[in-house]
Amino acid sequence: MNGSATNGTGRDPREIVVGLDFGTSKVCAIVAERNDDYPGGIHVLGIGHTPSEGLNRGVVVNIEKTVRSVERAVELAQAQSGVKITSVSVGIAGDHIQSFPSRGVVTISSQDRVVTKQDMERLIDDAKRVNIPADRRILHVIPQEYIVDGQDGIYDPVGMSGLRVEVNVHIITGLVTAAQNIYRCVERAGLAVNDIVLEPLASSYAVLDDDEKEVGVALVDIGGGTTDIAVFEDKTIRHTAVIGMAGRMLTDDIRKVLGIIGDQAERVKREYGYAMEEMVLNDEIFMIPGIGGRKPMEISKRTLAQIIQPRMEEILEFVMLELKKSGYLRRLSAGVVLTGGGALLRGMADLSQQVLGLPVKVGIPAGLGGSALAPEVESPIYSTAVGLVLHAFENQQHQPIIIEEPQEEHHEEEGTQGISIFSRMKRFLDEF
Repeated sequence: MNGSATNGTGRDPREIVVGLDFGTSKVCAIVAERNDDYPGGIHVLGIGHTPSEGLNRGVVVNIEKTVRSVERAVELAQAQSGVKITSVSVGIAGDHIQSFPSRGVVTISSQDRVVTKQDMERLIDDAKRVNIPADRRILHVIPQEYIVDGQDGIYDPVGMSGLRVEVNVHIITGLVTAAQNIYRCVERAGLAVNDIVLEPLASSYAVLDDDEKEVGVALVDIGGGTTDIAVFEDKTIRHTAVIGMAGRMLTDDIRKVLGIIGDQAERVKREYGYAMEEMVLNDEIFMIPGIGGRKPMEISKRTLAQIIQPRMEEILEFVMLELKKSGYLRRLSAGVVLTGGGALLRGMADLSQQVLGLPVKVGIPAGLGGSALAPEVESPIYSTAVGLVLHAFENQQHQPIIIEEPQEEHHEEEGTQGISIFSRMKRFLDEF
């Protein structure tokens, strides 16, 4: 069922979606429309970007501050796009995320012994029958391979003949409370949640192509609070992990060592930071304002790199452990795609290649060519938000977001919207 937006002038409904990225350092909303007049078929209508408050390592720790950040990001996106946002697809991350393999088996129910979509639904339901703690719930069940009467290597068995069908799946779980808090923040901002998507899965839609996913690739998204990992082979996700270490820890290191405030540390990191000391060819000196009337400090780029490099090496070593744990480290022919704000640090790709021993490139969101705002979102910091948009368009089993352009207020419509938000929240909480 496609979502739509109307402007009250009788024009055809428009299919528009909004991706809302809950980050530790930023909250970002991207409004996009499916439009075949543009290369890639997607047109970015608006972007809202605001500093994040109330989240730590991808998890909501202050509802009020998070709501204000969401409201501000949505207001900016509405102002730029000219449409009223009523619902969003949101990302979820945090080191509470866990994943594991599972398997489902069913017999084919139809008299002619042909696999149907109903059989596939029963099969996924069977794979979901696993014992997990009461405080955790399943976020995603991702099929990896189907087996029909012992014949493996099948990726779409619908229409095939057989007696028994099996599936190997990748199950991703998260804490119930973490997902509920995200949902409540969105609802208190006056919006409905269309879907909750694991952030590395969303980012993969924006920065990985099918060839990379087929031959084997690892996505490493270094954000503000978490480093998200997703491993692909044969066009299927094979392993996911979230590490509770990322750019915010690096900023804290700079703040503590240099004795400056957080905003100054973040600015210094972005303007003068290098991931590797050996890459600082021109070791120039820069000034940092003193605190409380103290004299400004002189710091060299090389000194700053000496603070940065050990922390980034530590993060990459944890990434290496996860790649080894996945069992796919030696099967990543396409190497590693680095994205997120951490990918913008000078020399980060070189340091990653040195630590991981794999080819590394920086992933930039694609698939939005021709959009007026495409240049604005072609940055690793927007990978998750762009991916949420692409995920919403591609996965038609989820109802795309409905957005209406601003029009005169009608009390009847407002009442209906309130019921819709309440019913969506009740349905979501019932599932959890």
